[in-house]
Amino acid sequence: MARDADADVLGIAGGDGSLGPVAGVALERGLSFVVIPLGTRNHFARDLGLDRGDPMRALDAFSGSERRVDAGRVGDRVFLNNVSLGVYAELVHRRLRHRRRRHALAQLRALLLLARRREHIHLSVDGTPVEAQLAVVANNHYALELFSLGERDRLDEGRLHLYLAPGWRPSRWHERADERFTIDAREERVNAAIDGEAVTLEPPLEFTVEPRALRVLVPARR
Repeated sequence: MARDADADVLGIAGGDGSLGPVAGVALERGLSFVVIPLGTRNHFARDLGLDRGDPMRALDAFSGSERRVDAGRVGDRVFLNNVSLGVYAELVHRRLRHRRRRHALAQLRALLLLARRREHIHLSVDGTPVEAQLAVVANNHYALELFSLGERDRLDEGRLHLYLAPGWRPSRWHERADERFTIDAREERVNAAIDGEAVTLEPPLEFTVEPRALRVLVPARR
């Protein structure tokens, strides 16, 4: 529908997982993009400065101002927030099967899953082997807690940030930043979560960022 629409602006009402595909079409067509936060957490809308408690107010963006933000890609798929591998991705795949979304329960399940498993995900980053329970590639820098991605101060930094949680009882993140990462794995297919949506990807995974490529419209007063 987004590809076929005769429009100057493409908008999507939904959660974070719904945004990427439509944002990708907006990039392909060179159109502006509008976000109406009607999902569970609406992290991208929050980082844009939209009022997540008043989604109808976001409709004012159609007559608002333009803001240029970065778009991440894993292969040819667009992501606006992050791509995760490891424990969190497993939880998202389980959630897809069980349809349970409560944040507190998700953190508890993560702790229980970490307590049960001692094996790392065996990855290599740009050819260097790494071992971690959790890997996250983020579009711009996040303020982090161990089981929760916090907010971003910027959406136009022009860099990806890789976060690794090492050890079988991780208590901290290891962080590095660059404009691209190549992540490989032993498996032929790996479970991942793109902006919180469960997917299966074939390694090696090529991550890139398109600085200030997405033209997002926001309400004049946010």
